Amino acid sequence: MSLVPGSDSLTQIISLLTYAFFIVFIFYGQRIQMYIMVREVENNLHKLRVIKDEGRKTAIEALKEMGKPTSDPSARVDRYLDYFTISPQTMDPSGIVYKLDHILDMRDERLKEEVRLMAPAAAGDEVQINNLENTLEAAMALNYIYKVVRHYYIQGKKTLSLYVIMQLQMILPMVMKEAEAYGSALKAFAYGQPIGDSVGPLIASRLMHGYEARKVYKDCVVASVPFEGRTALVLKAEGPGGNVGKPGDAIEGVIEEQQGKLAMVIMIDAGLKLEGELVGEVSEGIGAAIGGPGVDAFKIEEKVTKYKLPLYAVIVKEDIGDAVSPMRREIHEAADKAIERVRDIVKERTKEGDTVLIVGVGNSIGVGQ
Repeated sequence: MSLVPGSDSLTQIISLLTYAFFIVFIFYGQRIQMYIMVREVENNLHKLRVIKDEGRKTAIEALKEMGKPTSDPSARVDRYLDYFTISPQTMDPSGIVYKLDHILDMRDERLKEEVRLMAPAAAGDEVQINNLENTLEAAMALNYIYKVVRHYYIQGKKTLSLYVIMQLQMILPMVMKEAEAYGSALKAFAYGQPIGDSVGPLIASRLMHGYEARKVYKDCVVASVPFEGRTALVLKAEGPGGNVGKPGDAIEGVIEEQQGKLAMVIMIDAGLKLEGELVGEVSEGIGAAIGGPGVDAFKIEEKVTKYKLPLYAVIVKEDIGDAVSPMRREIHEAADKAIERVRDIVKERTKEGDTVLIVGVGNSIGVGQ
């Protein structure tokens, strides 16, 4: 017998509510979970739309400020943002690298032509054209990210597929991080500020400072520099405009000029860090330190293999957000550490009088010769 009046009734109510909760959870738990995920995806999609719209607005303002167009460039910008590139067929992989190289060259020229049409006042200034192209490409990346996320969101909502929404919700933190990085990169590109990916050209620029640089194939420059009793041929993309050049072709050309008589090739680039590693850590390795679709890496590997040249790599670690955002102090300071690492490699693995090729890979925006 209960000593508290009404306690039996209260216990029965709580038990009924518990049973009701479990019954609802069994039959509708998955759907409730999906609605929670859909709501979270909707919130992130709204943030993506804001970032994408801000990117478009920044690109249009940069075009108006630097290019002085006679009419509103908004319609052309919208057309530019939807531009796409179709990769070559891979059914027969023979020669695919050079097919892809040709398509990428055509894409680059086509996009630059569009920029010249939208920004007539900047048409004769390659630095401004390159900066505006980089700005529009960042806006294009944001536009593409938004459309892909929206596609899977709508598809998952239409089909009420928990697994589509769940996969989208799981990768959204990484997608949002990348989108925010591109968003912060827009003004850096528009105003020619160095970004994290500029660390390779920054190191090359410090090494060649005060020495005459000559232009080599496709927007790259090289300078002959005395270095630890050796001769260093220092190569980078031409700056200070937003430009990565074609380091694969440039390295091929320099190696052929030297008839393969190099003691080594050292490539310096930004490298993706793992979580827990510090931004600006410097690491040393072997191989072609270069990103992108692989065309440049293929050409470099072909040429160093032909002449049996040692190929060393030095990377400055950063994450994807750092790579496209204005250069952080830690990355700028890491340039001195990377130069010391290059000095050690050259002194330990070559002898005095040798010639070495040092390549600063990356976007030369804000970094001159």
